[in-house]
Amino acid sequence: MRILVLLAALAMPVVAFLSQRGVFGPDNGEVSARYPTLLVAAGYAFSIWSLVFALDLVHALRQLRARWRDDPLLARIAPATAAGFALTALWMPLFSQGLFAACLLVIFAALACLLWVAVRLSDAGAHGGAHLWSWLGLSLHAGWLSLAAFLNLAQSALAFGWIHPQAQLVSSLLLLAAATALLLWFNARMRGNLAYAAAALWGLVAMWVRQSGSTLPGSDPTARMALLAAALLAAQSAWLRLRARRLAATAH
Repeated sequence: MRILVLLAALAMPVVAFLSQRGVFGPDNGEVSARYPTLLVAAGYAFSIWSLVFALDLVHALRQLRARWRDDPLLARIAPATAAGFALTALWMPLFSQGLFAACLLVIFAALACLLWVAVRLSDAGAHGGAHLWSWLGLSLHAGWLSLAAFLNLAQSALAFGWIHPQAQLVSSLLLLAAATALLLWFNARMRGNLAYAAAALWGLVAMWVRQSGSTLPGSDPTARMALLAAALLAAQSAWLRLRARRLAATAH
């Protein structure tokens, strides 16, 4: 199973490279441009994938070391980690082909796998222990997908004709509210996972940047909502970490 984690971690950047060169069809930018939504981030935000892929590969390599061969935590998370990585890789060619229904199933399944892994690592205190690098990469991946899955849902709804291109505001605000609720819930569940929150904050601020300069009807309220979501997540993270430090100090 740990070999599968490594293979899936290697597959993600390879498939991303091929996808951006049109091997599977139009690249992500071209497909996204066909379905302009209010829930889209500025282009620079997607550079986070380079960091996520690199840190996921660090985890995949370190979990194969003899030192960690009998580690129960790494053994427990290996199946879900491999599945999350493989599903992330699979999403890219599906998106290039415009198979939005399949994309939604895949991205939410990947999100479920990696959220579960991030929670397990957080519960084990990995953010301050021997598994810091695993916690960092997998939490970033889960945090980005927690936002990206809802962005994909908004784009799919537009592609399916469920919403009108010029009347997206209500549905967009509802989806953004749902994404924010999910982020706040899991951030609280993980007692302030700063890596998880940081990935989502990166995306939310980039959404504010993009929508602040957009001409789509409803872009201004969406930009303000994205900024509000970012502020709530940042404030919650600061409060949760402060509370955790106080509890630790009291325990000693």
